[in-house]
Amino acid sequence: MQFDRTPSKTMNLIERLNIAIDVASALDYLHNYGHKPIIHCDLKPSNVLLDNDMCAHVADFGLAKFLSEMAPQSFECSTSSFDIKGSIGYIAPEYGSGGQVSTYGDVYSYGILLLEMFTSKRPTDDSLKEGIGLHMFVSMAFPDRLLDAVDPFLLYKANDEEAKEISVEEQNCFVSVFRVGLCCSKESPKERMEMGDVTEELHAIKDSLMRFEIDGRFEEK
Repeated sequence: MQFDRTPSKTMNLIERLNIAIDVASALDYLHNYGHKPIIHCDLKPSNVLLDNDMCAHVADFGLAKFLSEMAPQSFECSTSSFDIKGSIGYIAPEYGSGGQVSTYGDVYSYGILLLEMFTSKRPTDDSLKEGIGLHMFVSMAFPDRLLDAVDPFLLYKANDEEAKEISVEEQNCFVSVFRVGLCCSKESPKERMEMGDVTEELHAIKDSLMRFEIDGRFEEK
Protein backbone atom coordinates (compact mmCIF):
# COMPACT_ATOMS: atom_id res chain seq x y z
CA MET A 1 0.00 0.00 0.00
CA GLN A 2 1.34 3.43 -0.91
CA PHE A 3 2.07 5.65 2.08
CA ASP A 4 0.23 8.60 0.53
CA ARG A 5 -2.93 6.49 0.17
CA THR A 6 -3.10 5.56 3.83
CA PRO A 7 -4.95 7.60 6.46
CA SER A 8 -1.60 8.97 7.65
CA LYS A 9 -3.29 11.79 9.54
CA THR A 10 -4.61 9.20 11.99
CA MET A 11 -1.18 7.71 12.71
CA ASN A 12 0.19 8.41 16.15
CA LEU A 13 3.63 9.77 16.96
CA ILE A 14 5.35 6.38 17.37
CA GLU A 15 3.88 5.02 14.12
CA ARG A 16 5.17 8.02 12.19
CA LEU A 17 8.58 7.70 13.81
CA ASN A 18 8.74 4.03 12.83
CA ILE A 19 8.00 4.84 9.19
CA ALA A 20 10.53 7.67 9.21
CA ILE A 21 13.17 5.30 10.60
CA ASP A 22 12.36 2.59 8.03
CA VAL A 23 12.78 5.02 5.13
CA ALA A 24 15.96 6.54 6.58
CA SER A 25 17.42 3.05 7.08
CA ALA A 26 16.60 2.10 3.48
CA LEU A 27 18.35 5.19 2.12
CA ASP A 28 21.32 4.64 4.42
CA TYR A 29 21.64 1.11 3.02
CA LEU A 30 21.41 2.34 -0.59
CA HIS A 31 24.02 5.03 -0.01
CA ASN A 32 26.49 3.14 2.14
CA TYR A 33 26.10 -0.63 2.25
CA GLY A 34 25.45 -1.93 -1.26
CA HIS A 35 27.99 -3.13 -3.85
CA LYS A 36 27.93 0.42 -5.21
CA PRO A 37 26.23 3.46 -3.66
CA ILE A 38 22.80 4.00 -5.21
CA ILE A 39 20.99 7.33 -5.41
CA HIS A 40 17.20 6.91 -5.54
CA CYS A 41 16.53 10.33 -7.13
CA ASP A 42 12.74 10.29 -6.65
CA LEU A 43 11.85 9.83 -3.00
CA LYS A 44 8.28 10.95 -2.26
CA PRO A 45 5.24 9.57 -0.37
CA SER A 46 3.90 7.57 -3.31
CA ASN A 47 7.24 5.73 -3.55
CA VAL A 48 7.04 4.59 0.07
CA LEU A 49 5.07 1.36 0.46
CA LEU A 50 3.64 0.02 3.72
CA ASP A 51 3.22 -3.71 4.34
CA ASN A 52 0.60 -5.33 6.59
CA ASP A 53 2.79 -4.71 9.63
CA MET A 54 3.10 -1.00 8.77
CA CYS A 55 6.76 -1.41 7.90
CA ALA A 56 7.86 1.05 5.24
CA HIS A 57 9.74 0.09 2.06
CA VAL A 58 11.25 2.43 -0.52
CA ALA A 59 10.08 1.57 -4.04
CA ASP A 60 10.25 2.70 -7.70
CA PHE A 61 13.89 2.82 -8.74
CA GLY A 62 13.16 4.02 -12.27
CA LEU A 63 15.33 7.13 -11.85
CA ALA A 64 17.96 5.57 -9.57
CA LYS A 65 21.64 6.13 -10.37
CA PHE A 66 24.87 4.41 -9.31
CA LEU A 67 27.42 6.69 -7.69
CA SER A 68 30.43 7.11 -9.95
CA GLU A 69 33.55 5.34 -8.73
CA MET A 70 35.52 8.40 -9.83
CA ALA A 71 33.39 10.81 -7.81
CA PRO A 72 34.26 12.12 -4.33
CA GLN A 73 33.08 9.94 -1.47
CA SER A 74 29.27 9.98 -1.12
CA PHE A 75 28.83 13.30 -2.87
CA GLU A 76 28.78 13.51 -6.63
CA CYS A 77 27.71 11.27 -9.46
CA SER A 78 28.90 11.64 -13.05
CA THR A 79 25.26 11.79 -14.19
CA SER A 80 24.03 15.26 -15.06
CA SER A 81 21.04 16.47 -13.09
CA PHE A 82 19.35 17.31 -16.37
CA ASP A 83 18.77 13.56 -16.69
CA ILE A 84 16.75 13.65 -13.45
CA LYS A 85 13.09 14.51 -13.65
CA GLY A 86 12.11 13.91 -10.02
CA SER A 87 8.96 15.32 -8.47
CA ILE A 88 8.03 18.92 -7.79
CA GLY A 89 8.43 19.82 -4.14
CA TYR A 90 10.71 16.88 -3.35
CA ILE A 91 13.54 17.22 -5.87
CA ALA A 92 16.69 18.87 -4.54
CA PRO A 93 17.04 22.54 -5.57
CA GLU A 94 20.56 22.08 -6.97
CA TYR A 95 19.19 19.72 -9.62
CA GLY A 96 17.17 22.58 -11.07
CA SER A 97 20.33 24.58 -11.69
CA GLY A 98 22.34 21.79 -13.27
CA GLY A 99 24.15 20.63 -10.14
CA GLN A 100 25.64 17.15 -9.97
CA VAL A 101 23.48 14.28 -8.75
CA SER A 102 24.44 13.21 -5.23
CA THR A 103 23.33 11.25 -2.21
CA TYR A 104 22.53 14.61 -0.65
CA GLY A 105 19.76 15.00 -3.20
CA ASP A 106 18.07 11.99 -1.60
CA VAL A 107 18.71 13.55 1.81
CA TYR A 108 16.85 16.69 0.72
CA SER A 109 13.88 14.67 -0.51
CA TYR A 110 13.86 12.74 2.75
CA GLY A 111 13.90 15.97 4.75
CA ILE A 112 10.83 17.24 2.92
CA LEU A 113 9.11 13.87 3.37
CA LEU A 114 9.87 13.95 7.11
CA LEU A 115 8.47 17.46 7.49
CA GLU A 116 5.36 16.42 5.57
CA MET A 117 4.83 13.39 7.81
CA PHE A 118 4.70 15.52 10.95
CA THR A 119 2.87 18.56 9.56
CA SER A 120 0.49 16.75 7.17
CA LYS A 121 1.27 19.46 4.63
CA ARG A 122 2.54 18.62 1.18
CA PRO A 123 5.29 20.86 -0.20
CA THR A 124 2.85 21.88 -2.95
CA ASP A 125 -0.11 22.63 -0.65
CA ASP A 126 -2.14 25.73 -1.50
CA SER A 127 -2.20 26.48 2.23
CA LEU A 128 1.49 27.43 2.04
CA LYS A 129 1.81 31.08 1.13
CA GLU A 130 3.37 31.93 -2.21
CA GLY A 131 7.15 31.83 -2.00
CA ILE A 132 7.10 29.92 1.29
CA GLY A 133 7.92 26.24 0.89
CA LEU A 134 7.51 23.53 3.49
CA HIS A 135 11.06 24.01 4.80
CA MET A 136 10.48 27.72 5.32
CA PHE A 137 7.04 27.13 6.87
CA VAL A 138 8.55 24.92 9.56
CA SER A 139 11.67 27.04 9.94
CA MET A 140 9.62 30.15 10.73
CA ALA A 141 7.86 28.28 13.55
CA PHE A 142 11.00 26.59 14.89
CA PRO A 143 11.39 26.23 17.80
CA ASP A 144 9.25 28.67 19.81
CA ARG A 145 6.01 28.27 17.81
CA LEU A 146 6.66 24.75 16.59
CA LEU A 147 3.31 23.37 17.75
CA ASP A 148 1.68 25.71 15.21
CA ALA A 149 3.32 23.62 12.47
CA VAL A 150 2.61 20.16 13.92
CA ASP A 151 -0.20 18.07 12.42
CA PRO A 152 -3.27 18.97 14.55
CA PHE A 153 -4.16 15.27 14.88
CA LEU A 154 -1.07 14.82 17.05
CA LEU A 155 -2.17 17.69 19.29
CA TYR A 156 -5.83 16.83 19.79
CA LYS A 157 -7.65 13.93 21.35
CA ALA A 158 -8.97 11.40 18.86
CA ASN A 159 -12.44 12.34 17.52
CA ASP A 160 -12.43 15.43 19.72
CA GLU A 161 -11.61 19.08 19.20
CA GLU A 162 -10.25 19.36 22.73
CA ALA A 163 -6.50 19.86 22.83
CA LYS A 164 -4.71 17.14 24.75
CA GLU A 165 -1.92 17.88 27.17
CA ILE A 166 1.41 17.64 25.37
CA SER A 167 4.18 16.39 27.63
CA VAL A 168 7.64 17.93 27.73
CA GLU A 169 8.99 14.69 26.25
CA GLU A 170 6.57 14.90 23.31
CA GLN A 171 7.49 18.53 22.73
CA ASN A 172 11.16 17.57 22.76
CA CYS A 173 10.38 14.82 20.27
CA PHE A 174 8.73 17.30 17.89
CA VAL A 175 11.66 19.70 18.22
CA SER A 176 14.18 16.92 17.53
CA VAL A 177 12.28 15.48 14.56
CA PHE A 178 11.78 18.86 12.93
CA ARG A 179 15.43 19.74 13.53
CA VAL A 180 16.40 16.64 11.55
CA GLY A 181 13.93 17.51 8.79
CA LEU A 182 15.23 21.06 8.55
CA CYS A 183 18.87 19.93 8.52
CA CYS A 184 18.16 17.43 5.76
CA SER A 185 16.31 19.96 3.57
CA LYS A 186 18.84 22.80 3.72
CA GLU A 187 19.52 24.68 0.51
CA SER A 188 23.21 23.75 0.36
CA PRO A 189 23.91 20.03 -0.19
CA LYS A 190 27.08 20.15 1.93
CA GLU A 191 25.10 21.41 4.95
CA ARG A 192 22.72 18.43 4.95
CA MET A 193 23.02 15.40 7.21
CA GLU A 194 24.25 11.96 6.18
CA MET A 195 21.55 9.30 6.18
CA GLY A 196 23.47 7.18 8.67
CA ASP A 197 23.40 10.08 11.14
CA VAL A 198 19.71 10.63 10.43
CA THR A 199 18.93 7.00 11.24
CA GLU A 200 20.88 7.12 14.51
CA GLU A 201 19.23 10.38 15.55
CA LEU A 202 15.70 9.12 14.86
CA HIS A 203 16.37 5.91 16.78
CA ALA A 204 17.55 7.99 19.74
CA ILE A 205 14.43 10.18 19.54
CA LYS A 206 12.16 7.15 19.48
CA ASP A 207 14.01 5.42 22.33
CA SER A 208 13.71 8.52 24.49
CA LEU A 209 9.98 8.78 23.80
CA MET A 210 9.42 5.07 24.44
CA ARG A 211 11.22 5.25 27.79
CA PHE A 212 8.96 8.12 28.81
CA GLU A 213 5.81 6.21 27.82
CA ILE A 214 6.92 3.06 29.69
CA ASP A 215 7.80 5.09 32.79
CA GLY A 216 4.44 6.84 32.57
CA ARG A 217 2.55 3.54 32.49
CA PHE A 218 4.40 2.35 35.59
CA GLU A 219 3.60 5.60 37.38
CA GLU A 220 -0.10 5.21 36.54
CA LYS A 221 -0.10 1.79 38.22
